[in-house]
Amino acid sequence: VTQQGTAALRKAKKITVKTCLDNPFVFQWKTIEGEDMHFILQTLEERIKHVGLKKIETPRKKKRCLSKKQMERKCDAGTKVLPKEEETEGHQQNLGWTDISIRRQLAIGVNEVTKALEKDDLLLLLVCKSAKPAMVTSQLIQLSASRATPAGQVPRLSETVAPLLGLTSVLALGFKKQSDTFTEAMEAIIPKIPALEVPWCQFRTAESVACACTDPAEHPEPEQLAEALGDELTRQKRKRTESNQLDLSNVILQPLKIKKLVPNPNKVKKPPRKKKKAFS
Repeated sequence: VTQQGTAALRKAKKITVKTCLDNPFVFQWKTIEGEDMHFILQTLEERIKHVGLKKIETPRKKKRCLSKKQMERKCDAGTKVLPKEEETEGHQQNLGWTDISIRRQLAIGVNEVTKALEKDDLLLLLVCKSAKPAMVTSQLIQLSASRATPAGQVPRLSETVAPLLGLTSVLALGFKKQSDTFTEAMEAIIPKIPALEVPWCQFRTAESVACACTDPAEHPEPEQLAEALGDELTRQKRKRTESNQLDLSNVILQPLKIKKLVPNPNKVKKPPRKKKKAFS
């Protein structure tokens, strides 16, 4: 392209075209508020305090730039630091989670929850409302609905649970199927969670689990809860397939006839390649 007043040739910029898939549906969490929110937070707080699960970490100290005199003093006092290092090594042995077996029954954080949902290992999922941006946790709606896992958004979840576990924040908290420690808490929380609205997953997981846990005298095991969820999912799939079946008795299939194949109908020619000049 030549511009007026300039003798230089400039190539026109190529317009980059990016293709993307758009979703016509808007998915939103049904926020649990009011008495149900206070009940869920209180139940989790009491259960975590009773279990005593916590992560112990050493406070991080900011590194300061030392002058030459301070570096010389530190090198001279190197012999006196040896017993302190031994004490720190003995102290580091006690760091970490207080009970690893109980920790394995939970999925803490968005990454762990996503992996557990993909493997279909969760019976219950709670998400904090303070997650920013909202896309961090909104992608868990479709995944939990496809796995028939009850999931809900609880305000102040991170503020309540994170200090008890010794963490800075807890945006997502999942309870695994093999968790024996939190069965009573899950039985009490699951009926309080509303069902997720996903057009291609029209089933109510909360009602199915609530029906399985109506008798408080009987405490079903996590395997029984998983079986109840699986049975409800198969029933709903069977109903959808029966309703969507069409009468194909009067349909006649006709053979497909191809008249002519045109490889390049618009006759678009590729631009010729520029030959590189050989250096003499």
